[in-house]
Amino acid sequence: MKKITPLLLALLLICSHSFAQRYFPTKGNWEQKSPAELGLDAQKIKEAVDYAIAHESEANPNLKIAHYESAFGREPFGYPVGPMKTRGAATGLIIYKGYVVGQWGDPGRVDLTFSVAKSFLSTTAGLAVQEGLIQSEQDLVHPYMAPIYPYDPAKLIVNKSEHLMEDDVFELFDTEHNRTITWDHLLRQTSDWEGSLWGKPDWADRPAEGVGAKRARPQNAPGSIYEYNDTRVNVLALALLNVWRKPLPTVLKEKIMDPIAASDTWRWTGYENSFVILDGQIIQSVSGGSHWGGGMMLSAWDQARFGYLTLNEGNWNGAQLIAKEWIAKSKIPTPANPGYGFMNYFLNEDQKQVPNGPKSAFLHIGAGTNMIYVDPENDLVVVARWIPNSDKAELVHLILDSLPQ
Repeated sequence: MKKITPLLLALLLICSHSFAQRYFPTKGNWEQKSPAELGLDAQKIKEAVDYAIAHESEANPNLKIAHYESAFGREPFGYPVGPMKTRGAATGLIIYKGYVVGQWGDPGRVDLTFSVAKSFLSTTAGLAVQEGLIQSEQDLVHPYMAPIYPYDPAKLIVNKSEHLMEDDVFELFDTEHNRTITWDHLLRQTSDWEGSLWGKPDWADRPAEGVGAKRARPQNAPGSIYEYNDTRVNVLALALLNVWRKPLPTVLKEKIMDPIAASDTWRWTGYENSFVILDGQIIQSVSGGSHWGGGMMLSAWDQARFGYLTLNEGNWNGAQLIAKEWIAKSKIPTPANPGYGFMNYFLNEDQKQVPNGPKSAFLHIGAGTNMIYVDPENDLVVVARWIPNSDKAELVHLILDSLPQ
């Protein structure tokens, strides 16, 4: 065991003391302060709030209709297979130095958060490393995997003799290419995993080059090419379910959401066909986004709590819930995409996401747009829901302009 020197002990005490002195909201309550109390320009905060309300997304609030009116609905196999719900109006929160200094809409309303769910998913991977269930994110995934036994009630009524040559289980990493994929590749969306999961082939997700070209091309070496692909995100979710051997929402609730005093209203779901039998139990494998429905449904308040946790490097009121090292790794860009860390940490090092924000800022982003802007340098968290992606940077710019100069 490493000896704790007096200097190290002093540093630990200082760190513990600093988090103890910092404000952390209790369950069901987040203290508010006027902008003026914290030295902010109240008029500029108002301008930012007014801007967010005036720039609500023009997409249909009925998310099923919005899906079919978008490019997603025109994809091969693009039909939703998970639950969707009608969204609310433009909503958001401004958290400065831990206190609520601005809000709009209905922050308590539970809505889909689309790909912000990916940040919760990557968190469960980090927790698996902390628990020793995964030795390193650099490990190959296939040695951790057992055959997947899908729960398919339709098979109970089929003629068994007609399916004699079909396997009752399937493997996630049984091809030559897939056996070379590491956890890190999955986390950074650079795996180029090949196959089909829950009725969604990897080539059917956003085939920008065309279905024929995407199907015909050889698989890229893992780590070489970034491709945003929800089939592969769902592969990570199923792989992590097999490592944890219990539902990922249960892991998230016990390890993260309860400790940060999140509400009891959030839900994390999968698809109507994403059930497996594991250790004698029927368990749903969750979705890492809402591309085809499902995913994380939660309030803006709970989004803000997660953002505040990542602002504080995984520490909540002195408890290190997510390893500080994991948060740091989440913000390391991949060579294949210098603006992306672990899913769904969008980085601002090139200041393309928020040109007026510091390079150290990062964002959890999902369609809608759903945004959690995290700015440790300015001690700022901004949640914005249902704002066009092209307008999110200007919203943050207006808020940054309100800060003390």
